[in-house]
Amino acid sequence: MEDILHEIYNGILNGESKTVEANVRIALENKMNPKEILDQGMVSAMAEVGHRFEIGEFYVPEMLISARAMQVGMGILKSHLKDANIAPAGKVAIGTVKGDLHDIGKNLVSMMLEGGGFEILDLGSDVMPEIIVSVVKEFSPDIVALSALLTTTMPNMKVTIEALKATNLREKVKVIIGGAPVTEVYAQQIGADGYAPDASRAVKLAKDLIGKR
Repeated sequence: MEDILHEIYNGILNGESKTVEANVRIALENKMNPKEILDQGMVSAMAEVGHRFEIGEFYVPEMLISARAMQVGMGILKSHLKDANIAPAGKVAIGTVKGDLHDIGKNLVSMMLEGGGFEILDLGSDVMPEIIVSVVKEFSPDIVALSALLTTTMPNMKVTIEALKATNLREKVKVIIGGAPVTEVYAQQIGADGYAPDASRAVKLAKDLIGKR
């Protein structure tokens, strides 16, 4: 069984979707625990992907390829995790703020978070603050993740946080932000709970915030 997990792990690292798909199916056919497949085969692989990115061995294209291979495996595994009543690490609602149509960075963060064991509510791009408010009300995510690629749309991060405050929802959810023009200082200025400069560190930040709840 360890060989199968090793194949899944290496398949994700190498971005080999077919290898991941085949071995996740084999693992399930052999009655392997879905959480073991997730944690040892997939989450650990994505953690290594993040590490390699941080030390400069992987770049964005490699991260995307690995994340896509992981998503193939997750597509097979999800229903089995639900059947086994295995809870995700947390729930994250993610979107690019109002006025900003850029979604590549947001998509990568979304995939990396899913690879970290989180349930993802992907709201897309150009997301109005009212949509964030309604999602928090209806789905009670643990974290709202906001992205902006333009300096002109960054203020809508603050507008979104203010909308959560106005509806008495701010204390119910953690807000993290990121994107090319965004900084740690800006996150503090607008009252966000955290800032991540890249997808890998977004996963660490989300896990840290979940642990503090």
